[in-house]
Amino acid sequence: MTIKEITCKSAINRISNSRLPYHLDLNVYRGCTHGCKYCYAIYSNRYLQSDNFFGDVFVKTNIVEVLEKELRRKRNKDVINLGSVTDSYQPIEEKYKIMPEILKLMIKYEQPVIISTKSDLILRDIELIDELSRLTYVNIASTITVMDEDRRRIIEPGSVSSKRRVNMLREMKKTKASRAIHTMPIMPYITDDRDNLEEIFAYGKDIDINYILTGPLNLKGDTKKVFMDFVKDYFHDEYENVKNVYGKGAYVSKEYKEEMYKKINDVRRKYEVSGNYMKGIRDFKKSIEVEQLSLF
Repeated sequence: MTIKEITCKSAINRISNSRLPYHLDLNVYRGCTHGCKYCYAIYSNRYLQSDNFFGDVFVKTNIVEVLEKELRRKRNKDVINLGSVTDSYQPIEEKYKIMPEILKLMIKYEQPVIISTKSDLILRDIELIDELSRLTYVNIASTITVMDEDRRRIIEPGSVSSKRRVNMLREMKKTKASRAIHTMPIMPYITDDRDNLEEIFAYGKDIDINYILTGPLNLKGDTKKVFMDFVKDYFHDEYENVKNVYGKGAYVSKEYKEEMYKKINDVRRKYEVSGNYMKGIRDFKKSIEVEQLSLF
């Protein structure tokens, strides 16, 4: 791994995807050492003249100072998502310790946040997260694609075990933060088996998770070649099946998607775990509106 320290001109980025529950995004790092074979962001280091998303990690050394200036000017309570492109709690964060300073700013400005991570390093900052969650909306989400450790090590070699992520979410129940499992992407013929889905939902039920979000793997851009080469090398017997599901495109076939969600909905009903990821944000927005009305 190569670490490169850089400075940034902005900390908060506006995104236009209307399907997401947020429109503001913040990434402390660029590049990620988790090495997930399905990563949709592998193209993004090119903007920094690097073709090695998993090996070149860029650290925004001035992001705390830039963020404070932006939060000071910010006039609304729109939620900021942390970790859509790169994980804020990937191993390098243990050295740089940027996230505690970010969280202190979020507390200072009572800024609502979503934090997505595949790491349990976030537990280092649980007291700050607890403090923030008592001031405003906080959602802690962890991607869990597969419970079997042999498969997990192959698919996500640089991340912590799925059980450690479950335990992290269990510990986060001590805060007032909403907690979520993102069982996405679901990889056809690799992580879509019923046993795997049942185990994830069972853990979610056990820790009283607020919701589990699911979705199939999309293979846009560079991701398709990287993922299909990976399947050929490590899941050779399933290669033709996976290839047929996607055909020449980036999305799973309509037939596969219908069957996948039929299976997921059956499991969801069995374990009675919500899939409503918008409820927490909607409730928060309503509370802000009520607060504003009370001022008149």
